[in-house]
Amino acid sequence: MGDAKARTLEGRRSTPPAPSQRTVPARGRVAAARVRGVARPRLWFEILLIAVSYWTYSLIRNAVPEQKAEALRNADWVWRTEHSIGIAVEQTVNHAMNAVTWLIVAMNYYYATLHFIVTVGVLVWLYRRHPGRYAASRLVLFLTTAVALLGYYFFPLAPPRLMPGGGFIDTVLVHDTWGSMASGNLANMSNQYAAMPSMHIGWSLWCGVTIALLARATWVRALGVLYPVLTLVVIISTANHFWLDAVGGVLCLAFAFTVARLWYGTSLARLPRPGPAPARPSEPSPSGA
Repeated sequence: MGDAKARTLEGRRSTPPAPSQRTVPARGRVAAARVRGVARPRLWFEILLIAVSYWTYSLIRNAVPEQKAEALRNADWVWRTEHSIGIAVEQTVNHAMNAVTWLIVAMNYYYATLHFIVTVGVLVWLYRRHPGRYAASRLVLFLTTAVALLGYYFFPLAPPRLMPGGGFIDTVLVHDTWGSMASGNLANMSNQYAAMPSMHIGWSLWCGVTIALLARATWVRALGVLYPVLTLVVIISTANHFWLDAVGGVLCLAFAFTVARLWYGTSLARLPRPGPAPARPSEPSPSGA
């Protein structure tokens, strides 16, 4: 009888674990993937998240005190710094582009619209075509914007067009076009002294890098590279930003990409595609018990 008991115990030791025990690590991996955004996101949640996030960003940005005196002092410092390092060509570009009416009017509208249209378009494209990379890309965009808010608060900066005696042309006012939320009749709707860092550069570069990394067609990747370059030309030509504002936008994006890489443990392009939902483990049949 003792031998039989021993054999029974031995048999139990050699019996493989129950299905529910075997699937614990797999379930843990699936849960971690969902937390870190590899699983396909929910559309309704993403729409709500983006809407609330942009509303919060606009609220905080416009709530930052418009410290005009300090913003003008900072603008003068930036302008002198650019002169000292030999990159102060914004005024020359601004005047040259302003001389071509159709071109500068097109740039005004570019500045006012594509900043939002292209960014939302890339988010939609990511959601539909690259859902496994969507959450990581969205995290980079959100972090870039969050860091920019710190810049608006701690370093208020007037754009070149608002510098008294700076010689810059406010192209929206001169050509009477709706090209900037901070010019003309729309000036009261936006904080005019939140120019550092430039989110036109931060967002457009995010779009460009994302497209260049994930698009398959060569011509689409080329457009991704071209978009932030054109945006840089536009923000300088319309006297809405200095070169150094663009550098600030690049630094914000670089910080966001670094945080996302540390969080996901890999680069955006190497994140896995979302696979099919794991099957629920079947319950052991009574006959196999």
